[in-house]
Amino acid sequence: MPNIVTLSEAGSAAEYIPEMKVWVSVLNTTEHQERIWARFEPGSRYPLHSHPYEQTSVVIQGRMRLTVGDEVREVGPGDMWCAPPDVPHGGEILGDEPLIFIDVYSPPS
Repeated sequence: MPNIVTLSEAGSAAEYIPEMKVWVSVLNTTEHQERIWARFEPGSRYPLHSHPYEQTSVVIQGRMRLTVGDEVREVGPGDMWCAPPDVPHGGEILGDEPLIFIDVYSPPS
């Protein structure tokens, strides 16, 4: 994808992962970062997981009860979080609206 990506371009380029009820699109990757667009369907879960790279995320649409390490909070549009390397994170999608967020991984996954 190009350096400038619109929300509609991100959504139209996404691939569906049915077992997770999520649409995912790799927006772009550079030497030090990777940007991901994700859309989880209502009633689904963002599975608790960890990885060796840090992740910073911003919610674009929807709500989620998010866990990062020992912290649990409800997040919505404009809210953001950081998951340091190897810290478990994930959440429960809340309400009837899909959850869309942007991830930035560093270094790229």
